[in-house]
Amino acid sequence: MPDRKQLPHLVFGGELKELGSVEFKDLSKLDIVGIFPDYASAAAAWRAKAQMTVDNAMMRYFVVHLHRLLDPETDTHGH
Repeated sequence: MPDRKQLPHLVFGGELKELGSVEFKDLSKLDIVGIFPDYASAAAAWRAKAQMTVDNAMMRYFVVHLHRLLDPETDTHGH
């Protein structure tokens, strides 16, 4: 199998201060789900957490493309 470029993605979430915002109520209570090797596995983890917290409208999870921060050359229009 050929070496593939690493494309790490971070999945995390927390309770928002208000709907429509991305400001968290308490940064010390963020849920760091983990760092994943590619978008597909990060999206699966994000989806699982989002489904587990569907009853709390203020709880939001995000996928951060760490590879884009580490190496802007990996910033493609796809995932």
